[in-house]
Amino acid sequence: MSVRLTPYLVLPGTASEAIQFYEKALDAKVLFKQTFGEMPENPEFPLADEQKGLVGHAMLQVGESQMMFSDTFPGQPVQQGDQVTICITTKDASLSKQYFDGLKEGGTVILDMHEAFFSPAYGQVKDKFGVTFQLFTEGETMM
Repeated sequence: MSVRLTPYLVLPGTASEAIQFYEKALDAKVLFKQTFGEMPENPEFPLADEQKGLVGHAMLQVGESQMMFSDTFPGQPVQQGDQVTICITTKDASLSKQYFDGLKEGGTVILDMHEAFFSPAYGQVKDKFGVTFQLFTEGETMM
C-alpha cells in the first residue's frame, strides 16, 4: 500500500511568489504548475481575466519530499489555520474514501468525495481537531 502525506499551502493570491521563494530558499524544483485559467472552465464559477493567472495547483520537489500549492479560489476566503492542509495521496479510490470517512467522524466535510477532472476520487474534510485534509487519488478519471 502506498500512501503519502504532503503539505498543501493555500495562499491568498501569492502562490507564484511563494513558489519562486521556495525555489531559491529550499533549492526546490517545480514539478507542475497550472493556473486557474488553464483548468477546464466551470460556468457556475466564471473567472475574471485577472483571476485566471492565479495558481490553481502546483507541486514542488524539495529534496526527497514534495510540497503542493494553490491560491485560494477567487471569492473563497482562507480561514486562519487553513493556509496549510495535509494532502493524503493514494492510488486506491476505496482507500481514499476509507480515510475520508474516518477523518469526517466528528469533523466537517468541506468538499464531498467525488470524481474530478484531475482525480478519480477527491475530497476535503476538516477533522474534529480543526486540521484540514485533502484526499487525492492518483489515476485516470472518467471525465
